[in-house]
Amino acid sequence: MIKINVIGEFLIKAKLPSLNDYINMCRGSKYKANNFKSEVEELIGWAIRQAQTKGSLKPTDKPIIVYFEWHEKTKRRDADNIASAKKYILDAMQKCGIIPNDNRRYVKGFYDVIIDDTEDFVLVKLLEKEKHQ
Repeated sequence: MIKINVIGEFLIKAKLPSLNDYINMCRGSKYKANNFKSEVEELIGWAIRQAQTKGSLKPTDKPIIVYFEWHEKTKRRDADNIASAKKYILDAMQKCGIIPNDNRRYVKGFYDVIIDDTEDFVLVKLLEKEKHQ
């Protein structure tokens, strides 16, 4: 049996943009799109720093699986558009030093759950497989 440990978590108290939002921004201007992505990553960075202050998130260089729990107020967005925001989250985690890189050496997979809720937010958990001896 494989045992999975939660080694860190953080909460993003916002509705993150979808892939469609980003594509529309790119159609306007590559400079606007770059600023847009930077602003979203900064928002996520605040959530990461808050979790670090609380002690619920620490840097790791171990391979992880990332669990995303997407809470949505409406049912208007498709699952793939909601989950596309993981790109912003992984990039922010790397910029904040939580993971060394978001390549496959460190990020081994994802698990996405979408929950209909009364508010928009994202719960992110870093999972590690326990090694058997």
